[in-house]
Amino acid sequence: MPLLQVNGHRASCRGILFDKDGTLLHFMALWGGWADYVLRYMEEHLGLMGAEFTVPRERVLGTVHDSGGAVTDYDVQGPLAMGSVEETTGMLAWQLYAAGMPWDEAILQVNRITNDALLQIRQHKPAFPMPGLDAFLQSCRKAGLELAVVTSDTTAAALEHLEWMGIRSFFPVVLGRDQVKNSKPHPEIAEKACRMLGLEPGEVVVIGDSNADMLMARQAGAAMAVGLCRGDGEGDHLVDAEVVISDYNEIKIVD
Repeated sequence: MPLLQVNGHRASCRGILFDKDGTLLHFMALWGGWADYVLRYMEEHLGLMGAEFTVPRERVLGTVHDSGGAVTDYDVQGPLAMGSVEETTGMLAWQLYAAGMPWDEAILQVNRITNDALLQIRQHKPAFPMPGLDAFLQSCRKAGLELAVVTSDTTAAALEHLEWMGIRSFFPVVLGRDQVKNSKPHPEIAEKACRMLGLEPGEVVVIGDSNADMLMARQAGAAMAVGLCRGDGEGDHLVDAEVVISDYNEIKIVD
């Protein structure tokens, strides 16, 4: 069984479960523009109603803004980083409902805004692999490791983004939030991925960029929970990770 060596930590495994956003691909390159678009058009709708966000703009989705209001970064513990599609839709719809719009209409308006934002993203396909990912995936393939993606995004979106990066073929199993009843940190999506790979949870390593991923790994009984932190971050939010890395060059596979 292959052995993963990660900054002094070791785990024998037969497979790896990856989160997607911020783990396989650069988060801000993909979602920064989406958040910018959504917040701008939400503000327009609220303005027409004579209202504004019920909280500061940066607290709506968990974003950081420059002096001109553009999204420049995100809160790694916020809803943009960790929330499911359903959770994000609900939070945005609440802003319109609080301004006086009926709930059903609020949901409809939010879906229109977020879908339009996705159309904008698709024009540019801004999905870029994290540092060292391509070489690491090749090493996994050479070692015979089974790989899966477990994400809070939809399955269709995950497949699309993997195609954009040219890495779809590495993942025989891709599961989104729409494929399970319970979202992270519940272990359901990890357990389902393991079943589809023909592995036990104790035979897989989980790699993710949020503590929800780490809690999911621990509750599922994974062999190791590896937190991936951006190069400019400290990783303090990954409190349940067994080990934290800044890029994939820090992981070695020994056959």
